Amino acid sequence: MSRTRWRMEPEALDADRNRLGECPVWCDRRQRLWWVDVLEPALWSHDPQERQCTRHPVAARRIGSLALRERGGLVLACDNGLFAYDPDTAGQAFLLDPEPGKRQHRKNDGRVDSAGNFWVGTLRESDYAPVGAIYRVTPELRVTMEEQDLAIPNSLAFDPERGRIFYADTRAYTIWVRDYDPVTGRAGRKRVFATTQAPARPDGSCVDAEGHLWNAEYAGGRLVRYAPSGTVSRVVDLPVSHPTCCCFGGNHLDRLYVTSASEPLSAEQQLSEPLAGRVLVLDVGVRGRPEFRTGL
Repeated sequence: MSRTRWRMEPEALDADRNRLGECPVWCDRRQRLWWVDVLEPALWSHDPQERQCTRHPVAARRIGSLALRERGGLVLACDNGLFAYDPDTAGQAFLLDPEPGKRQHRKNDGRVDSAGNFWVGTLRESDYAPVGAIYRVTPELRVTMEEQDLAIPNSLAFDPERGRIFYADTRAYTIWVRDYDPVTGRAGRKRVFATTQAPARPDGSCVDAEGHLWNAEYAGGRLVRYAPSGTVSRVVDLPVSHPTCCCFGGNHLDRLYVTSASEPLSAEQQLSEPLAGRVLVLDVGVRGRPEFRTGL
């Protein structure tokens, strides 16, 4: 096998099979993994110390992504807006909707930059027409549209050392990169960072401690690690065909957590992919970096 291509047999967390698992985020303060099942809808956490997965009560709305709050708790990007969420009490408080009045749209991938701004994408699920957008929400609740005309905005990730933001349109098979100053909010022109080949589509991403971008290829059954230049440095084949997103976690940020989906699969396919829809845990020999927290 090539040194750049790995086949791994990962562990799987003991949680229900997700229809569309997404947005894994590691909380370094509480040593806990968070993620969502968009279609259920459900909010999940995993405590590695207790080896326990917990489904948390939320109001009956879909969650596209989540983020850690600087003041504690989470921000949930729901169909009808952004909400502050207290995991200890299950209390929720409405913050704002960055895209009000568009009831056919739902929130998708989201990520926090080093200045505490929360970036979140939106899409129209009925037909995935290129009418979605990416918004930047500041801690002062100011909203700016940073990109538009996207079908499925995804892959939001930041490389603060190089002053970059990454994002993708899953339907366009393309990941872009822009130079970005999180303090001023100024971003340069987008340029193509990487492309994928059908049926593999770029889904969620994270950046490791060496500045490499890890991307989950939906319908591609693999993770791809890209060097800062955009060249492929590693491919990790997975036992699931629809990985959706990834993040580093654990005490030393040396465990790679990967969410996946079971919804696209037939009953027969699900039998052949028993780990589809589960959260996978891999040791890829690389460390990540702590997740940024939002001031929202």
